[in-house]
Amino acid sequence: MNILRFLTPKIEVEYINYSSTVRQGLEKMKYHGYSAIPVIDDEGHYKGTVTEGDFLWSLYNESNPDLKKLEKTELKTIIRHDYQPVKASASIDEILTRAYNQNFVPVVDDRGVFIGIIKRKDIIRYLAGIRIDLPDQSQIPVLT
Repeated sequence: MNILRFLTPKIEVEYINYSSTVRQGLEKMKYHGYSAIPVIDDEGHYKGTVTEGDFLWSLYNESNPDLKKLEKTELKTIIRHDYQPVKASASIDEILTRAYNQNFVPVVDDRGVFIGIIKRKDIIRYLAGIRIDLPDQSQIPVLT
């Protein structure tokens, strides 16, 4: 099965730039209401994922957190590296294994460039037989 049928492309995914600050990341997550969000660098490479818990622990570890300090704290100091991406050629089993412990699976091309995410809820809907609006598989571009 081609996992790209589940892909939410990068253009439809909110993400945070690796060079952002903790405050910028917090504001973006608050605005969109996310609990986790991918982090990519200026060249588009996936660098990790930052979660609400990561932000909470970074604030907890500060003796006196304030917004001015968060404007100077780099996001890259708190991101998780355990949300490992998969390549577009990954098997459905690999996706299921990753989605078990995280709410989305980052997808990269062969150069490590972030191309989108596969949401756990889309996988669950598919496995449960719930119709979701997925693109016709024949219209999905083949990455080489």
